[in-house]
Amino acid sequence: MIASILIAVLVVSLIAGALAAVLVVAEYYLANYGPCKITVNDEKELTVQGGKDLLGLLTAEKLFIPSACGGRATCGLCKVKVLEGAGPILPTEEPYLDKAERESNVRLACQVKVRRDLRIEIPKELLAIREYACRCAKIVDLTHDMKLFRLELTDPATIDYIPGQYVQLRTPPYGKSRSEVYRAYSIASDPAEKGILDLIIRLVPGGICTTYCFEHLKEGDELRFNGPYGDFRLSESASPIVFVAGGSGMAPIKCMLHHMKNTANPRKAVYFFGANAVKELCLTDLMRQFESELADFRFVPVVASTQDSPDWDGETGLVTEAVQRGLTDASKHEAYLCGSPGMIDACIRVLTGLGMPETSIFYDKFA
Repeated sequence: MIASILIAVLVVSLIAGALAAVLVVAEYYLANYGPCKITVNDEKELTVQGGKDLLGLLTAEKLFIPSACGGRATCGLCKVKVLEGAGPILPTEEPYLDKAERESNVRLACQVKVRRDLRIEIPKELLAIREYACRCAKIVDLTHDMKLFRLELTDPATIDYIPGQYVQLRTPPYGKSRSEVYRAYSIASDPAEKGILDLIIRLVPGGICTTYCFEHLKEGDELRFNGPYGDFRLSESASPIVFVAGGSGMAPIKCMLHHMKNTANPRKAVYFFGANAVKELCLTDLMRQFESELADFRFVPVVASTQDSPDWDGETGLVTEAVQRGLTDASKHEAYLCGSPGMIDACIRVLTGLGMPETSIFYDKFA
């Protein structure tokens, strides 16, 4: 009886595998849509081979659309208007499109397959996004699973960006990854060093780009990235600042602090940085240096567990708990948050509970 069941399961598995293989072959050989024309902003025409997603085809033509997730439909950033030629909105797009966007033909470029001629509209500012060539000049271990990668620009030799923005790093084919992929990383460098770009990257187990950076990328290797992207930036108000970050969320906050130092920004600021353990804290010496160089800045590291360092005498618990303890009235403050979606949402609840309007809370979520 058991043997019969096992044989039946094996047969079904073999049939399913065979059908999957047939579908792959059919997609590759039979679903050949031939050359398709993409008209961009009624000004530029591209001729591409149909069958692939719009995001990838535009990237191949050096038209760069923001995509923090690398085209997996988890960030919702790669929005373009597809005025003609797209099929119906897919279930994977629906969570990221509001009613007005649907009515104005906004789509996720990573989910639109190019099967016929398309007419699309891209924001003008994205047409100015360009690709940069660089060399990995230095790799610095920050924690057991986080590194700082210093990139030295070669073509062009300089870059201008707003502190808080991010770039999309290109990972070339390697190992089991047969095609290039792009992943978004916030800029961590000092904006005054226009020929340098620092990225703080945390290892994601199984992640294509982080695995490449941690296990294959060497100092001296050549890389490419495109950008800059994003609206995360300091406002021009004089309101006191609350920075909150965890892990590699350190990157854009570090960049903003460099900018505040360079511009002699007098705003009062406190930075709550959360880590699971003391060994996961990083760049604390630099943060203490900012405390002495900025007009009114305080760095508050927070660790969830002190088992690895019983002598720790700083803040403990969740970073949101430290924010709750450290602030009494946040109604006149602004907050700049960077970290996981769960941390961001928890911070928003705490800050609004302390009187901060949601319009004064700015953030970057890491999907």
